[in-house]
Amino acid sequence: MVSRKPVTFAMVAGEASGDILGAGLIRSLRKRYPNARFVGIGGEEMIAEGFHSLIPMERLSVMGLVEVLGRLRELFAIRARLMDYLLTTPPDVVIGIDAPDFTLGVEERCRKAGIPSVHYVSPSVWAWRQKRIIRIARSVDLMLTLLPFEAKFYEDHGVPVSFVGHPLADLVPMVTDTAGARDKLGLVQDRPVLAILPGSRGGEVERLGGLFLETARLLQAVHPDLQLVVPCVNREREVQVRALADALEVRLPLTVVRGRSREVMAASDVVLLASGTATLEAMLLKKPMVVGYRLNNLTYALVSRLVKVSWASLPNLLAGRELVPELLQDNATPERLAEAVLERLDNPEERERLKLAFTELHEQLRRNADERAAEAVSELIQRGTTYGR
Repeated sequence: MVSRKPVTFAMVAGEASGDILGAGLIRSLRKRYPNARFVGIGGEEMIAEGFHSLIPMERLSVMGLVEVLGRLRELFAIRARLMDYLLTTPPDVVIGIDAPDFTLGVEERCRKAGIPSVHYVSPSVWAWRQKRIIRIARSVDLMLTLLPFEAKFYEDHGVPVSFVGHPLADLVPMVTDTAGARDKLGLVQDRPVLAILPGSRGGEVERLGGLFLETARLLQAVHPDLQLVVPCVNREREVQVRALADALEVRLPLTVVRGRSREVMAASDVVLLASGTATLEAMLLKKPMVVGYRLNNLTYALVSRLVKVSWASLPNLLAGRELVPELLQDNATPERLAEAVLERLDNPEERERLKLAFTELHEQLRRNADERAAEAVSELIQRGTTYGR
């Protein structure tokens, strides 16, 4: 359905990943509403699609929303300015994209004022602090989730929800070109490759970098031909990784590259990585993986009491069973990690089994997310009222 009605979409994104999601949603909504106006807070990707950002998104991204307490006054001022605009020139719908600490408050106030509200990307309420569902229920008319088990959680709690699929699953090809990735990285085709991803933040690399490199040293002793590749998100992480490698007693034949993490994983036989969104990307690339993670002991003790799920990695959560070994905290030792990697590196039958399982999960998530999200938002607008009113 194409509508010539001059609809106004207010959208609020707080970080780069939300900016990308917002840009895709704008493209799909514009097919349905050619005369639509898009306004709020967004980044370069959204602006390139004709979005008008009232405030630079970097003012939210730099703050990390909750981490830097010293910037809270500015954050409140930004929200007050945004709310003044939204309430004096009401849009047809407001869409908060991730960044729940900021966007849910905006959505709640808009909904109370009679403006339909949508939240795109579920907070991890299904995993911990589940009482947050009470606030979410009063803040949103519609939750758009990227993962199917998230949608079931909202259905069980009576919150209107639509599972739209994951945009990354639409982007990543079903068949991975491993040989092509190795050529681009200058790797030898007929030698095994281990991708090592200790995280993108300095604290993660500090906790996991040495652990993963020590694991690689043990693996190198068993497989002298093993190619070791570490992608680093920026120069700071690259310097950090090289310093950790230099501190080892044995010099590793390590290839360190800037960015290109997807290419590195595509080139690999096995991925050794931190728990996080990288596990989803490795799954979509059909790569066997071993997950290792450590937190501060006090933090881990607190988090482990709050978490309500059995697994930390997305492949296991999606499958509802253990496809990927997770070695966490005290279990994350070089010896155990190396053993788990070897079980996958030396077992082609296991790699093929995982490839089939990962392909099935990829198909579940590959649903043309931008279009499905736009369709769900369009249906909400057509109803013309907020849920329960």
